[in-house]
Amino acid sequence: MRRSFKAQRFEAPPALVTPATQPQWERYAPPPPSGVGRLFKGAHNKTVDQAKARFAHATALYEQVEHERLAALAAAEARHRQAEESRRQEVEQHNAQVADLESRVLARAPEAVEDYFELLIEQSPLPADLPVDVEVAYQPDSKKLLMIRELPGVDVIPPNREYTYVKSRDEIVARPRLAKEVKQAYANLVAQIVLRTMRDVFEVRPSDLVDEVAVNAHVSTRNRATGKPERPCLVSVSATRKQFEELVLTELDPAECLKYFNALVSPHPWDLEAVRPIFDPDLSKYRLVDAHDVAAVLDGRVVLLEMKPFEFEVLVKQLFEAMGMKSWVTQASRDDGLDALAVNEDPIMGGVCVIQAKRYKGTVEPDAVRALAGVMDDKRASRGVLVTTSRFGKASWDFVARHGRIQLIEGPHLKHLLAEYLNLDVLLGPQTR
Repeated sequence: MRRSFKAQRFEAPPALVTPATQPQWERYAPPPPSGVGRLFKGAHNKTVDQAKARFAHATALYEQVEHERLAALAAAEARHRQAEESRRQEVEQHNAQVADLESRVLARAPEAVEDYFELLIEQSPLPADLPVDVEVAYQPDSKKLLMIRELPGVDVIPPNREYTYVKSRDEIVARPRLAKEVKQAYANLVAQIVLRTMRDVFEVRPSDLVDEVAVNAHVSTRNRATGKPERPCLVSVSATRKQFEELVLTELDPAECLKYFNALVSPHPWDLEAVRPIFDPDLSKYRLVDAHDVAAVLDGRVVLLEMKPFEFEVLVKQLFEAMGMKSWVTQASRDDGLDALAVNEDPIMGGVCVIQAKRYKGTVEPDAVRALAGVMDDKRASRGVLVTTSRFGKASWDFVARHGRIQLIEGPHLKHLLAEYLNLDVLLGPQTR
């Protein structure tokens, strides 16, 4: 970021370089009299006096022009020296600001780190039609960087796949992309931009500034129904440096990589269908206190049943992480729940645990509890936990009593755990309002 000052040599304007031609008396002096002319010395003297007058006038004019040229040349040199001094001072001032920024970054001053990352991330080379705007908040205690990334609209995808020249008609014919192809290309582009942003963060030096980065990716648009401006969040994801360094970026599938990080991804990004971000887009809130992912944006009266399934799953993941679970790996799931393997590192009560979340209104059927037992056997897990927003029936509780290694968490218990571990006062469903 530093600049160097290299003095530029003064080059005089061409019009001021060459002096004017000085008058020479020989060009004005009349020829000496000859023959009869010698007899008329008075006439000759008068001619000489006239020539001297013209020569004197030409000399005075020359001296005036030369004086003005030298004055203009001196003024040009002075302006050059002044401009060079101003440029040198500007470079020194800029470098002083960089040095001040460096010292404050190394001191982990949040404002300085935020400015530093914004400068560097926005300088990352991207195609000209992609926005580079980012907003940053830094949490020095947890070494976490929160970023708001601007995304392009779906119109950034070229509508035509190729162009063909038809010689018989002397015409160029466009072959449009299929709607499905445009949607897939846009979803892939969004995923790539988010991963590129995270990679750029982790490449910034010194590397010990950031251990974790969370990105909310928004697109600026207008509501089709009202015409009002809005910024739906299409992707919200968080990853640690250790997790990201394990990736082989040239070989992975961007969309699958976001799933690997348990990202909240719009199911229909081309329709600008928003997801609830894992942290509040108002970054000013995080410049004084730490964020807590999804928990950070839940107010005291959020209804769990009104959350989207993957948002509820991430909230449950955060709850169990706050309770001490580690090494969380999400498994493929075909229902609303979260099949996950988590490790409790407690030396006595620890081990592999299978966790499933059910966002239900009514009583959870006993088959869900039996299915969890089957997953536990398949994964050789020591414990299983089934979480729901509603309740379990007698058959489920009887099965759990016989099995001995399954724990059921009903809605009221879940509400209590969220308050205890995440400091959240939530509502289970509309019926509890």
